[in-house]
Parts: sequence; structure tokens; C-alpha cells
Amino acid sequence: MREFNLLSDYPKSQSKRYVSENLRTIKHRIVASYRDKNLYDGSRKYGYGGFVYDGRWKKIAEKICKTYNLNNTSKILQLGCEKGFLLHDIKNIYPKINIKGIDMSKYAIQNSLVSIKKYLKVGQYTKLNFKNNEFDFVLAIGVVYSLNLADAIICLKEIIRVSNGKSFINLSSYKNKNDYWLFKNWTLLGTTLLKEKEWIEVLKHVHYKGHYYFTNAKSLQLKSK
Repeated sequence: MREFNLLSDYPKSQSKRYVSENLRTIKHRIVASYRDKNLYDGSRKYGYGGFVYDGRWKKIAEKICKTYNLNNTSKILQLGCEKGFLLHDIKNIYPKINIKGIDMSKYAIQNSLVSIKKYLKVGQYTKLNFKNNEFDFVLAIGVVYSLNLADAIICLKEIIRVSNGKSFINLSSYKNKNDYWLFKNWTLLGTTLLKEKEWIEVLKHVHYKGHYYFTNAKSLQLKSK
């Protein structure tokens, strides 16, 4: 188990993100929770404000392949694959690599990239229909902390079960009250927000051995409005 910023090459916002308790209210979170068109291709207040492929995952795809020694004979799984942009870029690097993607959003899967749609399916993160140690690498970005704590633990155990030990997850964290409220007021789907040391306890509890990274107010460049 080691902290590792796999997402360091993801394009950063050119400006600070200013948030307030009125920016995204419970009404916005209710709409986003359906994970339909509103979240992906609706108003920015409900989510992405337009979720289209622009190649921003290419460097991360390259980093994944290099870091985890993937090749055309590897088998990988992404939880929270959404429209499949990252898996598409990995497939472009190794055309014969075996990829699988799971997402809770029927809309995202239906509107995924044509090139990899057949490798993606709608599913739950707490019950993966795969064999033990089936994958050479399992990736879960924005997944674990979107679940309540009980389901987050189940999800982590499932990631451990289906992977051969190589995996990456990101976790929402905070260090003080200000950090907590900045993230709380920003996130639409984030559910379990813990201090870093608390997440470490959770990871130790499930005997997680892979990589992890903390997503927080600092990494998201959040500032009070």
C-alpha cells in the first residue's frame, strides 16, 4: 500500500475554483445522483456541463501502462469508466489489451465511445461479477468515496479480490474544517469524506495493497467565494 499520484498529468484548471454553500445545493445533488444526461451533458451546476472526448487522458493512459507494466496480454478493469475515455486511450496504446469497464450510469454507457462500447457495462461497484485475481490492474477514480462507508469497504474488498495486487484508487480527504466544507460544497456525488489518517485505517482494515491518492480542496484548487 502506497500513496501515489497517478493523476499528476491530468490537466489542471487554469484558475481557482471558487465555491460556496449556495453553489451546489441539495437540489443539484439530487439531480446529479441519477447519473443521467444532466450529470454528463447538462448544466454545469449538475455536473460536467458537457462530457466529451478531448484526449486529456492520454498521458495518464501512458503512465498507467508504464507504471503497472501493462501490455497486449494484460487484462484491466476500470470501475467508474463513464464514457470510456481512459480505456479508449489505453486501447490505442495496446490494441490487443483486454479491457473491461463498469459504471453505475446507464446514460454514460449508452453514450460511450463507439470504439470500446462493447467492453463496457452497467453495474454496481459492490458486487463485481469477475473471478478472483482476474485482472492485472484495477482502476477506480471517483468511485470509492462516492459510496457510503459500509459500501466503500465492500467495494475495496471487491477490488482486492478481482485484482492480482495492482490497483489504484483516489479518496476524498480533508485536514481541517475549512478543507472539509470546501470539498463538501463542491462535490455533487462525494459521500464519504474522511481525514487522511482515517482512510488509512480503512485501507488497513481491508488489507489493501495497491496505490491510493487523496483528492482534496488543495488538489482541486478550491477556494471560498
